[in-house]
Amino acid sequence: MRLAVGMMSGTSMDGVDVAAIETDGVVVGDFGPTLFRPYSEAERGLLRAALAAGPALRDRAERPPVLAEAERVVTEAHADALARFFAQEGFDRNSVSVVGFHGQTVFHDPSRRLTVQIGDGLALARHCAVPVVYDFRAADVAAGGQGAPLVPVYHAALAARAGLAWPVGVLNLGGVGNLTWIGGAGTGADDLIAFDTGPANALIDDWCLEKTGRTLDQDGRLAASGRVDAAALDRLMDDPYFEAAPPKSLDRNAFSRAPVAGLSVEDGAATLTAFTAATVAKALAVVPRRPETLVVAGGGARNPTLLAMISQRAQTRVVAATEIGWSTDFLEAQAFAFLAVRHLEGLPLSYPGTTGVPHPCRGGVLALA
Repeated sequence: MRLAVGMMSGTSMDGVDVAAIETDGVVVGDFGPTLFRPYSEAERGLLRAALAAGPALRDRAERPPVLAEAERVVTEAHADALARFFAQEGFDRNSVSVVGFHGQTVFHDPSRRLTVQIGDGLALARHCAVPVVYDFRAADVAAGGQGAPLVPVYHAALAARAGLAWPVGVLNLGGVGNLTWIGGAGTGADDLIAFDTGPANALIDDWCLEKTGRTLDQDGRLAASGRVDAAALDRLMDDPYFEAAPPKSLDRNAFSRAPVAGLSVEDGAATLTAFTAATVAKALAVVPRRPETLVVAGGGARNPTLLAMISQRAQTRVVAATEIGWSTDFLEAQAFAFLAVRHLEGLPLSYPGTTGVPHPCRGGVLALA
């Protein structure tokens, strides 16, 4: 077993998650400590500007001024988070085999063979004096895959560790929602299917920021006090993405809030929350068998209104990750620690059933201090 640290800055752009696990890249031995380092408002504003610049990119190595500055800030934020983590836990850096560094996605369009994550892995390795694996998605996209989601192989290891009855569904609700369907203990086409379901928190967060100045619907209170507009929900669901067969993946800004533009703050939040729940139900309708249990992680798992709407539509047992001993907030950071070890062990990160890549695909780039 290796001690590995994973770092994740997701599409919600709230901050940097840090988590340690012990793993050999196949099984999870133990969960280690965690840390959250929030982005400042200035940092978050710069990331939003970088996100807005993303669609104009033609090459993943392009760094126009706003992206170059955002990349510097992302790298420094991760270096700061890692330094705090090592100090907080008293880790001897020599005991850490590897750091998995996802970086910040600013654009993702596999139809253009383009996925862009900013963050300087070599600079981070030099700063923390530990080997760093980064740039996890590029190899998959170059091979013809979607480049996302990459976490399913970790979900499968967690489900096996927990002894859950097959099939199992794992739903991550970050900025974008993604579903992993695990049919058994393997990673073949009949065992592992994954794809992005649609928006999770992104549209809700953006609506709240625009209408209230707050970055999220805390505890789903706005949505709980509003009414779902059925006509607006129908327009939101009338998108060809939902009819496309998996594997498939999305950019954070793939959907518009235009259908709810005329609604009250509360009704807009309720309708966008129902939209996320409806996309999850749509996803569950296309997997080979409805999962016995749907485990929900990510920021959306802390929104009781969203969980209630998903439970109503899912027609299966829905549990928050914390209910079975998994982390709700740090699961993806743990996953990139797991994927970094798989890189060191020469194991694939993605599969035909998870990203649509033609064959099991290795990924990541190793930077040495």
